[in-house]
Amino acid sequence: MEKIYLYTDESVRTSVDRPSIVPMLIADVKAHPGVLVIPGGGYAGVCESSEGSPVGRKFNELGYHAFILDYRTAPSRWPEPQCDAMRAMRVIRGKAEEFRLLSGQLAVCGFSAGAHLAASLGTVCSRVNDTCNDEFDDFPYMPDVMILCYGVLSLAPWSHNGTRDNLLGKENAGNWQPFSPADNVSAVTPPAFLMHTVCDQVVPFENSMAFVRAMAEYGRPCELMLNYWGAHGMLLGKGTLDVIHWPEQADDFIRSLALAADDPQFLTRYTNNWQCEQL
Repeated sequence: MEKIYLYTDESVRTSVDRPSIVPMLIADVKAHPGVLVIPGGGYAGVCESSEGSPVGRKFNELGYHAFILDYRTAPSRWPEPQCDAMRAMRVIRGKAEEFRLLSGQLAVCGFSAGAHLAASLGTVCSRVNDTCNDEFDDFPYMPDVMILCYGVLSLAPWSHNGTRDNLLGKENAGNWQPFSPADNVSAVTPPAFLMHTVCDQVVPFENSMAFVRAMAEYGRPCELMLNYWGAHGMLLGKGTLDVIHWPEQADDFIRSLALAADDPQFLTRYTNNWQCEQL
């Protein structure tokens, strides 16, 4: 399908066009879960060719409709990228029937700074006014689950200052806490699956650790896939024995959330006694 622009105002521009989503729909007549894919780029650009459509195709293989986001980056500042992501979620839900989208099954998947933007939807966007005064305003923006890959999830000085400065401006670098997902997890933050590597030389894996600790503090479902090998930007982990499995592991996490909600015996399997009985 062709791209869908998020705003009628043509003066709202990204670095290449206008804020938009490109639907990548599974070619059948059934309803499917969906995922909004948010490429990274340090809020300086959008890495669509590596973290956009290739990821969308992988999610198609796993049974998800995918939607690739093009959003505003520097010199645009907070909250303009966040408005674009919020608007994308609202538009997708507003067109759920057209897209054959299963209700209550819309995830977001972000990479690096795109993971910051994805995590913002579940943590800091409640303070953002993205109202456009049209029919999409009535649909919720918060994802049902978040997939956060080697994400800039803290804006602390030890994390990735380029992402922080491009989003907030260097003049606001000292006031980073209100915009830092790991510092704003709450009791309503959606469940999250995270992927990171210890050897990430650009965005320290402590970003994901900080987010997981915050999720645990609030009792929110969360899973971290932390591999040793892997430079920043491992994408789909092609040619590896470990990183390559993250999309399937994320899908397993999402399906486990559904089982936990529907099966009264779900947690029984997560006990030592039950496991011993299976030997």
